[in-house]
Amino acid sequence: MLFRNRSWLPVPFLLVVLLVPAHPTVRHFVAAAALIVIGEWIRLAGVAAAGTVTRRRSRDVQRLVNYGIFGWMRNPLYVGNFLIWMGFVVASGLLWFLPLAIAIFAIEYSLIVAYEEGVLESIFGAEYLAYRTRTPRWVPRPPSTRESGPHDWAEAWKSEISTFMQYVAIVIALYVKQWIVG
Repeated sequence: MLFRNRSWLPVPFLLVVLLVPAHPTVRHFVAAAALIVIGEWIRLAGVAAAGTVTRRRSRDVQRLVNYGIFGWMRNPLYVGNFLIWMGFVVASGLLWFLPLAIAIFAIEYSLIVAYEEGVLESIFGAEYLAYRTRTPRWVPRPPSTRESGPHDWAEAWKSEISTFMQYVAIVIALYVKQWIVG
C-alpha cells in the first residue's frame, strides 16, 4: 500500500510545515536551500540513469540500474526526497519537528524499500543480490568498480518539471504563511 501511494507521503510533512506557526531566519532558508538543491541533484542523477520508469507504481522492471549514482547508493531518489523534505522542514523554522520528520521518513521508506528489494530480488536474482551486497542502501559510498550506462539528462529535467512546480508552490505557501504570521 505504501509503495502504490508513496506520492502522498509528503502530505503530513506539508501540513505541519504550513500550518504550525514559526519564525524562520535567513539561516534557515540558506540551510534549506542547500538541502533542497543537493536532494534534487541526487534525484535528477537517479532519474537520468533509471529513466522516468522510476515514477511508475508497477512491478514491471526491465533492467537493474547499477551505474551512475546507483553505483553509490541503491535508493538515490529516496535519499534525494529525504533531503528535500528535511529542507522544507528547516525552511519552515520548525526545527523541533526535524527528529519526528526523520523518524516518519525512516519508517515509511524502510517499508517501501523492503517491498521494492523483494521485487528486484525476485526478478534479477543473484545479479541483484550481488548489487545489494556491494552497494549501500542509503548512505552513499564510492563504488569499488565503476559501471557505466546511459544517462538521459534532458528526460530527467523534463520529468522533474512537475516536482519543480511543487517546490515553487511550497515556497509561495511558506512565504504567505510568514506574511500572515508576521
